[in-house]
Amino acid sequence: MPLAADTTSTIIPCLRYRDAHAAIDWLCKAFGFSRNAVYADGDTVHHAQLTFGNGMIMLGSADNQSEWGKQIAQPQDIGLRETQSPCVIVTDADAHYAQAKAAGAVVVMEIADQGYGGRGYSCRDPEGHLWWFGSYDPWKAE
Repeated sequence: MPLAADTTSTIIPCLRYRDAHAAIDWLCKAFGFSRNAVYADGDTVHHAQLTFGNGMIMLGSADNQSEWGKQIAQPQDIGLRETQSPCVIVTDADAHYAQAKAAGAVVVMEIADQGYGGRGYSCRDPEGHLWWFGSYDPWKAE
């Protein structure tokens, strides 16, 4: 299948948060995301797009009512286990680690050089979602 020539990223992680407004604020402060679009009605975020470099995540308010919401469990509901997590390429993993930790990110794996290249760490956001940040760029790896 051909891809749209003007598409920046063809895979975009999507997450759900119980307090999506607070999550958006925190993700921007702690991880350096920027608001691209937020579609909300009062306390409910129907859809939000946050960018980081040429990447993006989408998120919305957690619910158990919609067809999509019925398919998703929150980390706190399943013992902080995850079946997937976003991996974000950063230019300076140490500076990103310090910023995230200062904002209250719970570090799961301390920052370290990786055997496959680069340097990175893993942490959880305030609602327990697992994230990986590192300097390894698979698009540039040999």
